[in-house]
Amino acid sequence: MRKNLTITAAKVINGGKIQLEFQQELTLPNAQPKNILSLMNASDERFKQSNGKAFAWMSGEPSDISALFKIKLDELVNPGDSIELKIVNPKIQDTELNIQLVETTNGTDYDNSNIEKTAKRAGKDGDYIVTADGEFIFRKTTVVMGNPQHVILKETVRHNAANAAVEDAI
Repeated sequence: MRKNLTITAAKVINGGKIQLEFQQELTLPNAQPKNILSLMNASDERFKQSNGKAFAWMSGEPSDISALFKIKLDELVNPGDSIELKIVNPKIQDTELNIQLVETTNGTDYDNSNIEKTAKRAGKDGDYIVTADGEFIFRKTTVVMGNPQHVILKETVRHNAANAAVEDAI
């Protein structure tokens, strides 16, 4: 079942571009093993499995964004200026938009220099989730027209950085 996509904010960034924040709850059926409790309570909304809210940020020209989404952006003038929005299920050319999630081991220079902020983890401060070969995983989101083609890496393991540091020291 498709969850609502919402444009939640618009912000002026460098170069006079406008950055839109998109939000959508993702359910990735193959991302983790099914919880038996959720299966035994499938008709109870409180037990629906979800992978949580995903966010994506995309930037563009103010005039193009205004035309595509019929948003007035006149008050956004200086870098950092922002407005809250609540545009639910926007469409482009009568096509629904969705957040697409792609996991990769090919991080950007920023990703690789900021592992503690950018690598996939089990919860906010949990263990890192890495490939079976120990490579860090980075989750990339974008907004696509139509159905998303999520890419979730398989055969991952938890990597406890604190334990690894101790093992390396021994």
